[in-house]
Amino acid sequence: MRSDTTGFWTPVALSADIPSGTVIPAHVSAGTIALWRSQAGQIAASADRCPHRGMSLSHGFVRGEALSCIYHGWSYGMSGHCVRIPAHPSLTPPETIRVVTHAVRDTSGVVWVAEGTPASDPLSLDGLTPLRSLTVEADRAAIEAAAGVPANADGLIEIARDGEDLCLLLSGSQQSQTGVRTVVHVLVATGSQAPQRIAASRNVERLRRMAETTSAEGNVP
Repeated sequence: MRSDTTGFWTPVALSADIPSGTVIPAHVSAGTIALWRSQAGQIAASADRCPHRGMSLSHGFVRGEALSCIYHGWSYGMSGHCVRIPAHPSLTPPETIRVVTHAVRDTSGVVWVAEGTPASDPLSLDGLTPLRSLTVEADRAAIEAAAGVPANADGLIEIARDGEDLCLLLSGSQQSQTGVRTVVHVLVATGSQAPQRIAASRNVERLRRMAETTSAEGNVP
């Protein structure tokens, strides 16, 4: 939930897209982070740069309950402290060797990362089930224009059209080499059957094309 004074939660991924033992890049307003899940299933969010040589940790690998850099194998626990340096196996790494970590919540099928210090829990998604995520080469304003509905303070767009309900949960927009992109998480009503899920997926693809066309033509209101 956004707050200008304390912080907010950003939806960065769907829970199903990050199984145990994996790491992926995710995006917050400050840039890319390494989002990873330990072998035991615990989710963590770390700065995407190894303190040793600056390699992206999102290119690394998960070993047990630690995230390891792919370059020299330095490994970091969920609290961010270095737990292993392969070149010095008998060394206990000092507490000063650590990566920045972010508060993270895995709830209702969505992974949220804290930016700043949120004053409350992430948005409740009761009655909704995540369907898929997609990247739209447009900013939030273009997506809102395509949807015909503004996002609320939590980045949620609720669309009721032709008897079908569709919810879009927007992450923050990021600058890319080709312009601006926004990750959109698609939500449907819990209990939706295959025809409704297929229709929702098709509808969001149409919305993506509209938003990207609007953005490319510079017609965003």
